[in-house]
Amino acid sequence: MHTFLLNNRDELISRCKLKVAQRPKRGATHQQLANGIPLFLDQLTRTLEAEVADEAAESLRISGPSGGDSLALSEMGVTATAHGKDLLTLGYSVDQVVHDYGDLCQAITDLAFERDAPFATSEFRTLNRCLDNAIADAVTEFSFQRESNLARQQNAEENRRAGFLAHELRNSLATATNSVRALELSGMPMSGATGAILKRSLTAMGTLIARALDEVRSGAPDQREAFTVASFIADAQSTAQLQASRAEIAFQVQPVDPTLYVRGNRELLLAALTNLLQNAFKFTRAHTEVTLSVYAFGDLVLMEVQDQCGGLPPGSAERMFTPFTQRGDDKSGLGLGLSIARQSIEADAGTLSVRDLPGTGCVFTISLPRHVLS
Repeated sequence: MHTFLLNNRDELISRCKLKVAQRPKRGATHQQLANGIPLFLDQLTRTLEAEVADEAAESLRISGPSGGDSLALSEMGVTATAHGKDLLTLGYSVDQVVHDYGDLCQAITDLAFERDAPFATSEFRTLNRCLDNAIADAVTEFSFQRESNLARQQNAEENRRAGFLAHELRNSLATATNSVRALELSGMPMSGATGAILKRSLTAMGTLIARALDEVRSGAPDQREAFTVASFIADAQSTAQLQASRAEIAFQVQPVDPTLYVRGNRELLLAALTNLLQNAFKFTRAHTEVTLSVYAFGDLVLMEVQDQCGGLPPGSAERMFTPFTQRGDDKSGLGLGLSIARQSIEADAGTLSVRDLPGTGCVFTISLPRHVLS
């Protein structure tokens, strides 16, 4: 058999490439085959040569004993693991890893039949042993790498969710702290507007914590509701006014049509709008202005936050929504605000976009479906 393999090496590799190309979503590339069929074919040939020469130790060194060796990989095992890793990197499935080696077995059998080249039973046993070991090592590595990737993705998602909770809790805590300071400095009663902001911030923190516990217990419930945009903007305005005053920035809110309604998770949408306003106050130049306006456009309700930050750097508009990306030199945040805001808005079939006003500032636009009361 080893002579047959040597004489027909190119033909066998060509047939394997053809079989691979015929399977869905597969194309036999040099990269894909680098640690696969060509190397396996060479190692199989040398294994057969060693057995013909009665060099049992060399045969086992190249291709391993029957059933494999859990303590030390053979030469064939090393390249098979590399092949399994390559196929995962290229986006293939575990069944395709197995098919790669099965293709070679079928190609050898078919070509031997066509050329009327009979093989000894012992040679078929060696072929099967090599295939068995190579498939086992390739699949083991493929599965290990895939599970490692899934674990990394899961950790990243858990970090994102933890970042979301920490970010929103910090925002509510900052609002509550500002309210307490204002009450202490002015001696205003808790029953006034500032006291109401403090209570609302504490309620928001309680809601976030309760929601996190609900997700741990049974998954996040649907908390969407229909609400007036005017009352929604009023809540955002009362919270943001304190921050604007501390930043020495004028904050203007345009009148809102009282007949406008949207439907969604009110708390998360309010947190998203609050994030945009905080972002505007953070980057707008002192003694300038931030404007919040709302209007209907067809079946949509648009909420726009316009700042005077001086404009955006070229190419930064979309990158701003990437998690852990921070704008400017101020690194006091986590770089999660805009990413979280976009996710919250998209969860209610909305969109969040930014428009640059070169030399002046930028406009963040929340677009939500307009809700019609039945």
